[in-house]
Amino acid sequence: MNKTGIAYIVSAATLAVAVWLGVSIGTVKVPLSTFWDSSDTTATNILWKIRMPRVILAGLVGASLAIAGAAFQGLLKNPLADPYTLGVSSGASVGAVVTLFFGLSIPMLGAYTLPIFSMVGAAVTMFLVLGFARLVDRSMKMETIILTGIIFGSFLGSVLSLMIALTGEELRQIIGWLLGSVSMRGWKYIVMVLPFVVIGSFILWLNRRELNAMLFGEERAHHLGVNVRRRKFMILIGGSILTGSAVAVSGTIGFVGLVVPHMTRLLWGADHRHLLTLSFFNGATLLIICDLIARTIISPSELPVGVITSFIGAPVFAYIFYRQRRKGAM
Repeated sequence: MNKTGIAYIVSAATLAVAVWLGVSIGTVKVPLSTFWDSSDTTATNILWKIRMPRVILAGLVGASLAIAGAAFQGLLKNPLADPYTLGVSSGASVGAVVTLFFGLSIPMLGAYTLPIFSMVGAAVTMFLVLGFARLVDRSMKMETIILTGIIFGSFLGSVLSLMIALTGEELRQIIGWLLGSVSMRGWKYIVMVLPFVVIGSFILWLNRRELNAMLFGEERAHHLGVNVRRRKFMILIGGSILTGSAVAVSGTIGFVGLVVPHMTRLLWGADHRHLLTLSFFNGATLLIICDLIARTIISPSELPVGVITSFIGAPVFAYIFYRQRRKGAM
């Protein structure tokens, strides 16, 4: 068996183990037999109404951030890029915080009001970034898009800070959402986010070969027959859909989209035909494990999962940065 086959088997097996640990470990232990034996009503309810939707949602969010991060790192040719590079997460956060700040609740949407407003914020930000970048530079070079994303991200960050400063009783709820969590979401959030995960991932997967070509530079990719402008736009759209939907249902969870693609690339290679899929699996695994740690490390209380990913991600980010600088110096 070649290295690629081993990579898929190891990644899938690790994900399966993470899912099992996530649904079985907690204040109440859920035995494996609960999957086919529903005689224990308490264990069955815990498994299917609390643990399983939480684990699946964590997996979808982690997978979305990781595959988007892998695509952005390949597109920008920078291992320090992540799904939040374009400021899309800031737009999603503003949409969610506005909902919490003003206590918005649209009768037809109900519990979906917050995530849908968050997705709208992400979509509006994405189109503003791309539109302004095109206005500044019709060729839409990556440097222009990155700088535009930084501008919009900084502005939206100041809007968030202003709303937090003006917040009264909603402060704890807003801060809790911004720190990231998949707690108490339920199956309805999975149903809502799943189409966006599928669409965004499929768009990126369709461009896997073009991402390989663009690693050699936009001009070289053009000579290889790649419609660089069109493919670049599709990759940005796909990654933004994934980022916006992930932030909409879980809040801002950092470092997953930065660390997972980089470590996957180090272990299994930089070929995007496999890197995207492997990052999808490994991102799901990492966030499921981080969420398990978040809800058990100080049980019965819980930590926001974003805190755990930051504890893990910050040292890895420092290592990546150090390694890149050393490599550049040599």
